[in-house]
Amino acid sequence: VLQGYAAEMDNPLMAHLISPELQNKKDILFGNMEEIYHFHNRIFLRELETYVEYPELVGRCFLDQMEDFQIYEKYCQNKPRSESLWRQFSDSVFFQECQRKLDHKLSLDSYLLKPVQRITKYQLLLKEMLKYSKNCEGAEDLQEALTSILGILKAVNDSMHQIAITGYDGNLNELGKLLMQGSFNVWTDHKKGHTKVKDLARFKPMQRHLFLHEKAVLFCKKREENGEGYEKAPSYSYKHSLNMAAVGITENVKGDAKKFEIWYNAREEVYIVQAPTPEVKATWVNEIRKVLT
Repeated sequence: VLQGYAAEMDNPLMAHLISPELQNKKDILFGNMEEIYHFHNRIFLRELETYVEYPELVGRCFLDQMEDFQIYEKYCQNKPRSESLWRQFSDSVFFQECQRKLDHKLSLDSYLLKPVQRITKYQLLLKEMLKYSKNCEGAEDLQEALTSILGILKAVNDSMHQIAITGYDGNLNELGKLLMQGSFNVWTDHKKGHTKVKDLARFKPMQRHLFLHEKAVLFCKKREENGEGYEKAPSYSYKHSLNMAAVGITENVKGDAKKFEIWYNAREEVYIVQAPTPEVKATWVNEIRKVLT
């Protein structure tokens, strides 16, 4: 892909086949695939090869390189832009010519999906290895490697949702790390405001997608998009946020094991949040408690 497509975009002999709108868009189309390639070629593959005789110790190899695996997050975040560009130009003569020269059965988009598939495959491989490495040396490292890779997958997944937030004025990066995201039923109960509104609010929940950052929790409304691939991915229109410095929580709400309360400014605003399951509630409550303490 890097030699047969990316490099060809800079080849003067191919320039006449590239439409002007596609020029200078190499970084969007390929993301940081080159960085991923070099990481595997120069570092990760060589390390793996040192464990050929001792496969059960390969967990160590993952743990040593765990920070480098974050390059996948960058790749996945760029993927929607890349896909949208590909859809515009997929029938371009330039791509057809590159594919013909490479004698590839599949078109470029199948290969651009590889890094996304690769990062999701590691956890399956590590789970399989663990199954056969119960009491051997290295089992702990394998378990730790699996936990770390699952952490990276969660971060990739969360960030894919985060880039779909629309209508937020500030800079999301200033809110600190994104810790959790998910969909909930939310009821509001504000001290200010008309009693009628308050009564109404008790019955009909709002569907909200919450994003918990270190410094704020964002309430968004999920909009399903019609389209293919990443275009089908939902977008989230921003409604409001609460600064974590002024947030409090009540862990248990009478009569429902899935509900908890997030309140603001000494209960001036109260949000009753209902999670899909008691387990999801517990994870969120723990995470919010960590932020507050």
